[in-house]
Amino acid sequence: MSALRNYTLRVWRQKNPKDKGAFAKYKATNISPDMSLLEMLDVINDRLIHDGKEPIAFESDCREGICGACSIVINGIPHGKERGTTACQLHMRHFASGETITLEPWRAKAFPMVKDLVVDRDAFERIQQAGGYVSVNTGSAPDAHSILVHKDDSDKAFDAAACIGCGACVAACKNASASLFVAAKISQLAHLPQGDPERKNRAKSMIMQMDKEGFGSCANTLECEAVCPKEISTRVIAEMNWEFIRASVD
Repeated sequence: MSALRNYTLRVWRQKNPKDKGAFAKYKATNISPDMSLLEMLDVINDRLIHDGKEPIAFESDCREGICGACSIVINGIPHGKERGTTACQLHMRHFASGETITLEPWRAKAFPMVKDLVVDRDAFERIQQAGGYVSVNTGSAPDAHSILVHKDDSDKAFDAAACIGCGACVAACKNASASLFVAAKISQLAHLPQGDPERKNRAKSMIMQMDKEGFGSCANTLECEAVCPKEISTRVIAEMNWEFIRASVD
């Protein structure tokens, strides 16, 4: 059995959007290295509740790296230092015993603060509603060979579709750009025949909504790609720009 570990946590605590907020320190003792970071927070919250104190607010759902809810900046890096990993998949064995771990929320104007480590990411939903879908009835799932899609296109669509909408790209970008998220959603459908009829309107509408939500422009530093838990390539941003230009001049 692996030896239990002790940590010091610096956690951002903020009661509501109007509260100024500040870091609070907590001792995390007798933590199994096989726990995920969220499981460790569960332990801390159990202890806080037992002591009659307010638990740390954070988001989670699937805890399998699928839903994108676990939006936490860990030691200055969205989702932590491990590549291709969400916060819920990050295990405590990646931290040395005795280490101080700093936990913060996503910080972006377009992601308003809710409480502690929770922010409002409804802006992503509104961008999706602006055009990130196929509006016609495509029926049930067809046989794989009934609609021919080139292997290169299907691979690119599948890679872009891996985006879980967590917002790490926004949190990492110095301009708080949502370009990687929006580009992934546009690129996914641009490579498939089902997405072709609404292709022009989709690119325009989603990019216009992204600007309306207050996200910044692409910083071209590739920080978004570096922290993306699904390791989506910034290639999709170039594709998004091409889709927008083509839609604007046609």
